[in-house]
Amino acid sequence: MANPSPPNRPEESEDGGKMSFFEHLTELRTRLIHACGAIVVGTFIGVYISKHFLEFVARPMVNALRAANLQDKLIFTHPAGYLYQVITLGLYLGIVIASPYVLYQVWLFVAPGLYRNERKAVSGFVISSVLLFLCGIAFAYYVILPYLLRFLVNFQTGGPFTPLISVNEYFDLVLNVLLGVGIVFELPVLAFLLSLFGIVTPQFLWKNFRYAILIIAILAAVITPTPDAITMLVFMAPMIVLYFLSIGVSAAVVRRKRRAESIARQGAT
Repeated sequence: MANPSPPNRPEESEDGGKMSFFEHLTELRTRLIHACGAIVVGTFIGVYISKHFLEFVARPMVNALRAANLQDKLIFTHPAGYLYQVITLGLYLGIVIASPYVLYQVWLFVAPGLYRNERKAVSGFVISSVLLFLCGIAFAYYVILPYLLRFLVNFQTGGPFTPLISVNEYFDLVLNVLLGVGIVFELPVLAFLLSLFGIVTPQFLWKNFRYAILIIAILAAVITPTPDAITMLVFMAPMIVLYFLSIGVSAAVVRRKRRAESIARQGAT
């Protein structure tokens, strides 16, 4: 009697085999080339449109100066200061423009090691990553920056001192805050990836909640450019919410993986 053919796993890889170490290196090189090419193209686009964003980025500082009854102008102290700022802002805009494609390349590199149903999450992974990053930038621009700049301007005015804000120094501060908060908002995506590969579990995240709060407090103290506690709490609040959201994301990923493994075991019996 012929042996019955082994049942097909519903989550079987489509690649038909494992990749060797050098094949992994070749694949990594390909993905890096594509990602770097996207960033270069995005940078050219970003430099072209950056002039239209300069006034938008300067608006929180201008409003803070007006609220303090000060001259609402930013200065540059180098002949090429304005050009340098256009190029710098264009580079950051280029990274943001290219980020969906870069994240897609990251996913293509890790996807061969995943089950088929996990690969279907590629669109959700890319879209959620970009949306969370943009939400972080929006939160920093509309919530953190206005309060932060008003505090800094009012703190240093009075007596013989008056602020003379340099364009380059101001934009360095703004871009660091925006990118820092935008990266922090990627915490649920990081939890998704780590849970997908079994590195963390929702039980682990919940058990170490107190240590996470301590790390968040230290990180907020480092990121916050002012010494007041209120600004630090403004930085901490979204991080804590994102940590709880990450626990929920991790629980959903683990639950889905267990369901897929259960279906695979049932198909093998």
